[in-house]
Amino acid sequence: MLTRALIVVLAILNLGVACWWLLRDEPQKPAPAPQPAGVAALRWVPGGGDAAAAAEATAAAPTAPLMEREPAGKAAVAATPAPAPAVPAKPEAMLAAAPVAAVTQPAALPASTPASAPEKPATPPAAVEPPRCIALGPFADRAAATAAQGKAGNALGQVRLREQPAASGSARYRVMLPAAASREEAQATVKRIVAAGLSDYYIISQGEEANAVALGQYRNREGAERRIAAVQAAGFQPRLVASGDAGQWWLEGQLAAGSQPAQAQQRSGAAQSRSLECARLR
Repeated sequence: MLTRALIVVLAILNLGVACWWLLRDEPQKPAPAPQPAGVAALRWVPGGGDAAAAAEATAAAPTAPLMEREPAGKAAVAATPAPAPAVPAKPEAMLAAAPVAAVTQPAALPASTPASAPEKPATPPAAVEPPRCIALGPFADRAAATAAQGKAGNALGQVRLREQPAASGSARYRVMLPAAASREEAQATVKRIVAAGLSDYYIISQGEEANAVALGQYRNREGAERRIAAVQAAGFQPRLVASGDAGQWWLEGQLAAGSQPAQAQQRSGAAQSRSLECARLR
């Protein structure tokens, strides 16, 4: 029942709204404002060329009334034709002119690159100091030269001991076996020497070295030491006997980095120091 009543009410409302819409009066348009005397009315003219012509006509229209109202003294000034207003260009012309302006406009110059600073010359490597070699001495014998080598320590490298013969050349070095108790015992030692493959031997028959076996005589110590090494390899224990003027021993070697000849001489206790070519140590 309630639903039907609502439907009826809505139908009546809709009918009333429809009748009001059909019977209402048209709204009155406001009257246009009165146009001032001597002023042309503005008109909307579509199109670029017609708009320019309408603008020229509108600008020229009020010239005559204005001239009538001007005083007589200013008639000459008013009679001077006014400069024609600039006619706006058509959109198509503006678009066509834009690329030309873009082309004629000078391109921006790139920023100048600062000149790179000149490179500093590379520091030349420090010159390597050539090796220096010296000879320290003289020493009375090999044992004294060996002791001096130990005192010099690390001030010298590639050390070697060298014997310098006496100036007269009368020095001699003999390799000998100790004297035997009898002649027969000395002969038995000789047989053993022959059996070991050694030669150049003889038995001393008189003097303080009687019954001793001599295994050679040499003018320099190096030759005598080589003979001693060969005899020792055969199982014997020879000894070295020097005769005549004794030679001198020298300590030769290469100076360590940062060492001076005077320092090495002072540490070894040598009386003299001589420059030496390092090629002689090789």
